[in-house]
Amino acid sequence: LVLLEDEVRDDARETLEYFTAQGVALKVISGDHPGTVAAVARRAGVPGAEVGVDARDLPEDTDELARVVDEHAVFGRVTPRQKRAMVLAIQERGHVVGMTGDGVNDVLALKDADMGIAMGSGSEASRSVAQLVLMDDRFASLPGVLAEGRRVMNSVERAANLFIYGTVYSVLMSAVVSIVGVEFPFLPRHLTLVRSLSVGIPGLFLALAPDPRRARTGFLPRVVRFAIPAGLIAGTAALAVYFAARSVDGSTLTESRSSATITLLGVGLGLLVRLTATLPPWRWALVGAMALATVAAVAVPPIAAFFDLTYPPSAVWWVIAVVLVVAQIAIRFVPVATDGDDEQ
Repeated sequence: LVLLEDEVRDDARETLEYFTAQGVALKVISGDHPGTVAAVARRAGVPGAEVGVDARDLPEDTDELARVVDEHAVFGRVTPRQKRAMVLAIQERGHVVGMTGDGVNDVLALKDADMGIAMGSGSEASRSVAQLVLMDDRFASLPGVLAEGRRVMNSVERAANLFIYGTVYSVLMSAVVSIVGVEFPFLPRHLTLVRSLSVGIPGLFLALAPDPRRARTGFLPRVVRFAIPAGLIAGTAALAVYFAARSVDGSTLTESRSSATITLLGVGLGLLVRLTATLPPWRWALVGAMALATVAAVAVPPIAAFFDLTYPPSAVWWVIAVVLVVAQIAIRFVPVATDGDDEQ
């Protein structure tokens, strides 16, 4: 009795369980006998691998083919053109398709998939058309690849929110000041401080932070939905405090500008808390560090003198407190992707 058996790697089940938990639908497509493919898939832990579908019976119609692929997980006797047709059929249903393969028979499907993944020991043709090549031939490397991709994409979106909202409030304040005809509420050094503590330094740490949330389409609409209202809130709050400080008897231009700077820093901290809601508790260390730096910029005389900041009058402090409370309430209504409304 001669027994021929396909070897299933020790980390295969764990890797497939990870992708299943992440909502990835697993499909096994092979040119081998459907029964053989199904048996190996069951040992590997592929959900729905009880029965293998013979690709010779697959329909030609794209809609029907997509329905069959959705309903089954294992397919045998699949030709290269059928592999490509299956990828295209799933894509037409709005799914993002990742295809792994190592042979010439997989080239057509690898090329048309949203993410073609080839093995380092595979054929030269499969490696040349793939977007990603696993040099160690380990399928278990993909969870790390997925996590890194999500980190990069989510970090870019979070950084875009921070930078573009700053552009919005700058445009708003420039327009209002030009119309009213008063001195600009900030010196360049004030804006350097605000952008560093609200955008630059937090953006650096957030770009390195892991973020396991699924990548979603609609990057630009989400950024615009956040940046425009957030920028309007920040700009309106700073201008309100600036004009209120100017109306106080005896208040100087430096005090008025300092009041607007403090207000803008306070709004920036609130937006930072809103944007980091999905991150682990260490985010509070980042927010706390930025808050301490804000206090130091006003309270420590050498730093305050460098940034040309001074204590506002007591009456203006009350205005700052009220405006910041209203701004923080308004920030809660600014749509952010972390709210889960786009998680599908």
